[in-house]
Amino acid sequence: MKQTSQLFKALSDDTRLRILGLLLQGELCVCDLVAVLGLPQSTVSRHLACLRNSGLVNDNRKGVWMHYSLAQGETSMQRDTIEMLRKRLAGIPQIQADQKALKKFLAEKAATCG
Repeated sequence: MKQTSQLFKALSDDTRLRILGLLLQGELCVCDLVAVLGLPQSTVSRHLACLRNSGLVNDNRKGVWMHYSLAQGETSMQRDTIEMLRKRLAGIPQIQADQKALKKFLAEKAATCG
């Protein structure tokens, strides 16, 4: 029961839903999320920890950078929830705006980094 309540708690916050919407695009660095969301790194990291603890996202250290991606889900509840998020989040206007901002940010980042 605790795992289920943790999952729903993770989904009860607008910022966490926005993060999940951005992760629909694939693995992202915390710095990418910070830039698009316009929030402090500590705030984004706190939300990511909640999402990771709920089983919705995975983390992967690459050097000094931490990258996050949508999880596959260990339980049927997690898998069903992640599948629902994949189908439904992309239709929300705020998520669409965030995804558009992410694409622009990543293009600019690629252009400046070579």
